[in-house]
Amino acid sequence: MITDLTRVRNIGISAHIDSGKTTLTERILFYTDRIRTIHDVKGKDGVGAKMDSMELERERGITIASAATHCMWDNHHINIIDTPGHVDFTIEVERSLRVLDGAVLVLCAVAGVQSQSITVDRQMRRYNVPRIAFVNKCDRTGANPMRVTGELREKLRHNAVAMQIPIGLEAGHEGVVDLVEMKAYYFDGENGEKIRMEEIPANLKEEADRRRQDLIDAASMFSDELLEAALEGEPTREMIHEAVRRGTLARELTPVFMGSAYKNKGVQRLLDAVIHYLPNPTEVENEAIDLEKDEMRYPLRSDAAEPLVALAFKLEEGRFGQLTYLRIYQGTLKKGDTIYNSRTRKDIRVGRLVRMHADEMEDIKDAGPGDIVALFGIDCASGDTFTTNRRGIAMTSMHVPDAVIHLSLKAKDNKSEANIAKALGRFTKEDPTFRARVDHESSETIISGMGELHLEVYVERMRREYNADVEVGPPQVAYREAISRRADFNYVHKKQTGGSGQYGRVAGYVEPLESGDFEFVNEVRGGSIPTEFISAVEKGFRSVLKKGLLIGFPVTGLKVIVNDGASHSVDSSDTAFQAAARGAFRQVYPQAKPQILEPIMRVSIEGPAEFQGAFVRGIMQRRGIVAGTTESDGFARLDADVPLAEMFGYSTDLRSATQGKAEFTMEFARYAPAPAEVAKELIEKFLKSQETKS
Repeated sequence: MITDLTRVRNIGISAHIDSGKTTLTERILFYTDRIRTIHDVKGKDGVGAKMDSMELERERGITIASAATHCMWDNHHINIIDTPGHVDFTIEVERSLRVLDGAVLVLCAVAGVQSQSITVDRQMRRYNVPRIAFVNKCDRTGANPMRVTGELREKLRHNAVAMQIPIGLEAGHEGVVDLVEMKAYYFDGENGEKIRMEEIPANLKEEADRRRQDLIDAASMFSDELLEAALEGEPTREMIHEAVRRGTLARELTPVFMGSAYKNKGVQRLLDAVIHYLPNPTEVENEAIDLEKDEMRYPLRSDAAEPLVALAFKLEEGRFGQLTYLRIYQGTLKKGDTIYNSRTRKDIRVGRLVRMHADEMEDIKDAGPGDIVALFGIDCASGDTFTTNRRGIAMTSMHVPDAVIHLSLKAKDNKSEANIAKALGRFTKEDPTFRARVDHESSETIISGMGELHLEVYVERMRREYNADVEVGPPQVAYREAISRRADFNYVHKKQTGGSGQYGRVAGYVEPLESGDFEFVNEVRGGSIPTEFISAVEKGFRSVLKKGLLIGFPVTGLKVIVNDGASHSVDSSDTAFQAAARGAFRQVYPQAKPQILEPIMRVSIEGPAEFQGAFVRGIMQRRGIVAGTTESDGFARLDADVPLAEMFGYSTDLRSATQGKAEFTMEFARYAPAPAEVAKELIEKFLKSQETKS
């Protein structure tokens, strides 16, 4: 167990897709002696990067699942989580940032702040994660790390300050000048493992002096001692380190480092920065909620002597059963301990405790606060909290976005059907954004997720890992239905079938709800609907929201106000009032001018400026609205809002229109009313499908 928590760092490496996160992690593992040889991300040598342990990741050259590892640097223990860059796997970033104390935001020196950089930064803000920035790929043609530092200020509103300047760029990139030490660092040897420190080259001295002054000006806002020293003479490096650390921990300063992970330059200095500027577990405020005391805030202390509080933030199917990743916030966890799941209220025995290194594991006897470890063979869900004193304490939950795309699955034979069921059971448990259900009308299995790639990867994993022969239907958009105006209802449910009958009357009105899915307001006075039946009325209205009457999709943004009704002393019951509420909905819904809402995606396209016209044409053809364009150094980016229904097959069209030189990302932005002709087509299609079924 690690006892000196000041020597622990829990960090995540996050960025836009293809910014070099996994390559950077590979170099970190090499320089900290965790791996002996460096391998390429795309697996050109048949091995692939250590952190991309899944076969699909190596084939595609992308990170699909976040992977955990640990290493030692300068006598400090660093837990690292390498996260995906693709927006379809955003939950992997969410759950990693939920348990990390600090992060490294990786940016491309050519592309700068990209669409997913903005998303990742928003996630870091959500969980109050301090970060340092690393401008990677300084060896690439068009690299300009100082422009990227400016974009951090303008686009992400960071108080970004350069801690280094590059020695040469593009093919001439040799190393970095450290503005705290005021020394030039070169990275020699076959893999940049030999660090050479020299005086700053004469041609960079003036720029280095100017940038150092900017650094001291920015850092002195967080230290009176540094401000005083700067006015009187030359501040010491310890003063600068301390001031920058304070600003970083307060999330009011973002130190920017530079280099090229692929060319082995600048990575060791970035590791030094992780130690200098990112927080240790004792410097982060964590709290849980006490389920036994009206969810009162329960502050946690990074103390091994306190009762255990640990969060299961990620699940994985391992070779020996379920592998549960835990972040320990408080207390000590030992092999053989009995721990308590505050959600299921069950005791669990800790059989095997391990520390992860990508897909390898190392058995350990115990772990303390601030550590990230894994347990084998326990049954739990992602987000469960464990304690040792049978106390009902829960960590606050993480943000889980709604699914926006559906696919239908069909097994080709009975064996595949059983294997699909196993796969879906595992995947839905591992990934909160992946959902599966059976459509009772068509008897088809419907899977839902964050995008085409998200579902494509899971279908491919079913085939490979579960040997399931699967037929996949065309992708479906997750539409919604909503009312657009107020309408009154007054409905009587009356049924007489020998013996006691059913009777319930509900009256009131519905109106659009500004935000949220559903709100029920009880304005009944004088007991016209007895109090005990009010909850049944609400339950009745809620039960019809799953399937709207226009195209059979969920109804959202509905406010129901019930202000009158009637009951019968014998024939009224919960069942009768639920039926009355359902009847009232069917009565009022057509009068409230229902409309179809379609998911709108924020699409970002990036590539050579010569193809900017092709970007715009492609978006306009898909009912898209251009939100903005930027162009610099022959590189263009276009941001647009496009209906998801129009984005299927776009990757193929974009490749052919730009000779494969452009890429795009998209993420859900909002729901918006579908145009009349699109709504008409969807309604006709729905009515036709209903006729076929009948």
